[in-house]
Amino acid sequence: MAEIKPGLVVASSNGRVGITDAVDVLRAGGSALEAVISGIKLVEANPNDHSVGFSGLPNLLGQVELDASVMVGEGLTAGAVGGLHDYQDAVELARMVMEELPHSLIVGDGAKRFASEMGKLPVELLTEDARQIWQARLERDQETGDASQRRFAQKIGALVRRVSQDPEKPAPPHGTVNFIARDREGRLAVGVSTSGWAWKYPGRLGDSPIIGAGNYADDRWGAAACTGRGEMAMRCCTAHSVVTFMRFGMPLSEALTTAMEDLRSLNDPYASEMNIVAVDRDGNHSGASTTAGKTYIFMDESMESYEEPTRMHVPLVDAPSLV
Repeated sequence: MAEIKPGLVVASSNGRVGITDAVDVLRAGGSALEAVISGIKLVEANPNDHSVGFSGLPNLLGQVELDASVMVGEGLTAGAVGGLHDYQDAVELARMVMEELPHSLIVGDGAKRFASEMGKLPVELLTEDARQIWQARLERDQETGDASQRRFAQKIGALVRRVSQDPEKPAPPHGTVNFIARDREGRLAVGVSTSGWAWKYPGRLGDSPIIGAGNYADDRWGAAACTGRGEMAMRCCTAHSVVTFMRFGMPLSEALTTAMEDLRSLNDPYASEMNIVAVDRDGNHSGASTTAGKTYIFMDESMESYEEPTRMHVPLVDAPSLV
């Protein structure tokens, strides 16, 4: 008889505010999906996190647009919303898409309409703190950013002046929250939520609501989720790749490394940071990043608090030859 492991939650480091609640769901006998939703909702409600949910940084028109998705490893069921305005609990709405509709992804006005039909109450997502951050960063990055940041700032700055009355918009930071849970029955679930790339072009979707790019879960092999420049993960199907490599027999660390190395083939003048967290079917976990020193967090039912290990560092460019 297979050993029953305690429930486990793995998250990106900004999941600190929600990981204990997620583990408590597992302790109470809840499912992996319920744990993921519980943890992410607290991050979405955190006004100090400007990359997710309430107080997220807006697009170039000053509108906060939320993207989120969930996937369950049993039966490969999934739901997602993109470009959601005026409603905070994007990850819960993604679950409702999965459970209530014959679709996997709805966006824009359709997502907003669905939130209203599901009884969600509208929320003003743009806080004054986020607005001030948003306005402060264009000029700074035009002066101090690297070449690709400056080009992007100049290009978006020109768009802003054409379509908006406010010529000052922020630099394009991007951030996301990932949660992966494995419950006592060995079932996997993964969730991702984000307000996307700050002052993105309106309607831009990154990898977070795209199943296979920003997240993927299959109880037979494992689960993975991404943060960073979503356009990179979309083009390489990064989350799905990690799980597929495990399906082909690679151990977790090798699957992560191989998926990260795939990103090196991209022709992308805006290439930037990419991060992955992953769990295999046995409950082993790890993380990887193109940036040295990045961390992730994990906690299981036996632990009083989370731990925060360092992710494997896989640079975006090949190491120089020593020969």
